[in-house]
Amino acid sequence: MLREKKMQVVSNLADDLSRSAIIIATSYQGMLAKQMTELRATLAKANVEYHVVKNTLVYRAADKAGKPQLMAIIEGPVALAFGYDDVVSTARVLNQYIKSAASPLQIRGGLLGDRVLLPEEVVSLANLPSREVLISRLIGQLQAPMATLHNVLSSPLRGLLYVLQSRAQTTKQ
Repeated sequence: MLREKKMQVVSNLADDLSRSAIIIATSYQGMLAKQMTELRATLAKANVEYHVVKNTLVYRAADKAGKPQLMAIIEGPVALAFGYDDVVSTARVLNQYIKSAASPLQIRGGLLGDRVLLPEEVVSLANLPSREVLISRLIGQLQAPMATLHNVLSSPLRGLLYVLQSRAQTTKQ
């Protein structure tokens, strides 16, 4: 029965690993049960799952899911945060909880696609602006050359208009 349960856990972990857009490994030592419950509730609101797992089971699940890079950030007692939708919001929610709750929780690293992230990279990912802000900045940057071209092409016409208007006013007087 115990072996079957472990096989089920490995299967569930492999499924989570293959579906997730980002995986963030954390060390949870020193956290109280109340803090862990608050953290899970906070992460659940952002569609992030958080599991404390045994390293050997994670190794087997990573092999099964085809993500051996995950083994580089698994060391000692570890808990994994699985983000399925927005990569930045997963890192942001976890980082905000660490800051606001003064939690002993520490980010050990992450896995974004096939790339292993250092703890500093996960924090810098959390500090990125939201997707909407980035899109609006990109649109602004795309519009800037067109606006400059418009100003350059219309300035001779504007100059001619000013000359003609001043000439018309001098002839009226």
